[in-house]
Amino acid sequence: MKSSHRKSRSVYLYEEVYNYIQTRMERGEWKKGDKLPSIRELSSILQVHRLTVFKAYQQLKIDKKVTVKDKSGYYILDHSPLITLQTDDHIQNAFLHKSTLSEIHQIPVKFQFSQALIDPNLLPNRYFSEYVKKVFDLYPKVLGTYSTVQGDEELRETLANYFRKKHNLHVEPEELLITSGSQQAINLIAHSLIKPRDTVLMERPTYSAAIDIFRGQGANILTVDIYQNGYNMDIVEQLMKKHKPRLFYLNPTFHNPTGYTVPTEQRKQLVELAEKYKCLLVEDDPFHDIYFDKAPPAPLFTYDSSGYVMYISSYSKYVAPGLRIGVVASRQPLMKILLTAKSLADNGTPLLNQKMFLHYFTSERMQQHLEKLRIALQIRKEIMEDALSQSELKWVSPNGGLNLWVKLPSNIDSMALLSKCVEQSVSFVPGHICDSRNQLHSWIRLSYSFASEKDLKEGIEKLCYCLRTL
Repeated sequence: MKSSHRKSRSVYLYEEVYNYIQTRMERGEWKKGDKLPSIRELSSILQVHRLTVFKAYQQLKIDKKVTVKDKSGYYILDHSPLITLQTDDHIQNAFLHKSTLSEIHQIPVKFQFSQALIDPNLLPNRYFSEYVKKVFDLYPKVLGTYSTVQGDEELRETLANYFRKKHNLHVEPEELLITSGSQQAINLIAHSLIKPRDTVLMERPTYSAAIDIFRGQGANILTVDIYQNGYNMDIVEQLMKKHKPRLFYLNPTFHNPTGYTVPTEQRKQLVELAEKYKCLLVEDDPFHDIYFDKAPPAPLFTYDSSGYVMYISSYSKYVAPGLRIGVVASRQPLMKILLTAKSLADNGTPLLNQKMFLHYFTSERMQQHLEKLRIALQIRKEIMEDALSQSELKWVSPNGGLNLWVKLPSNIDSMALLSKCVEQSVSFVPGHICDSRNQLHSWIRLSYSFASEKDLKEGIEKLCYCLRTL
């Protein structure tokens, strides 16, 4: 962490120091009650200015992760997760995958508003049995055959044609990689392209698993706030120009967790900026088909002519979660790099899963399912909003996706509310989990897609009761 090398990024350098300390805490190397190195000592270790370390320590204090004792120094406060993943072995701790969202999902509750999954009762489970038999009739040796690393050629050709017709997105089958869901796609990209201390832009808030993945690679994460009308494009350009990020991970369509959608003009500008400043755009687009009014704008990939956009699409959410089918669209030479990473990860997504998905995806039943699903999800969204309408909570009603991004009253902390709600068998995602800065404590994400209509009403009533009595 040479200060001369980081001089142009001094405004954000304290975040690197902050992340360094937080990682040591999460690994169990520094525990509750331990004294942190002095400002002078840590600035010497990391070769940064003392003011940079001081600013990081102050932010840790604001976030209630450390406390300061007069004339003694900084000490670690209790930072235990809801469900501890730590062991007494520092080596094991270094390799444990820490995910607070996963811990929340493990809490057994009746009213599940934390999982952005679709109620299995809304999926075409009964029809899949027909396609299973069809696949075995067409491909009797499918269970005895590995897929290629890049994915089944027939499926890639089908998806290439679909993208051309649906999005006017011109991509060849050899520019597509089949993955085991979108999260694997993000993981492959991060492992292939990101090295420790590389700068990565991410939206604030954003998909919490992506934060975990990029932080796990040692990335220096800088944030871009997302609003109902998109981004402040002047700030995006400033960040790209000044910090030369390796990539910008973004979810511009029915954004998780906010539900916002970036307008067409900004999408075009983002591609122009990516080309100008040599910054790869990683476009995660799992909710494009889950819209309630009109279809959203075309993906950023549509406007890319120079290979500066990687496009991730997933069908795990709304077609067949059990099949775990995702796809990455990328130009060469980046596709070759991804193929190497995929071969090391699992040597190819199971062929049976790909063939089953292929024959359902191309069926007339698939389009009927999508139309019915959109209606069912819109109804559930409206039920949740109606139940919330008598409370002090505020939100922007999304035009698609699976979530509401809800603002709490200023005197309510999301973790305190969650603790009380869990007692009533209700769960949700606290906002700070979706923030790489670990802030946004007065926001929560409520997913309306998993609970039944009856449970939505009853669960939100319980949440509002907890809110009133907190």
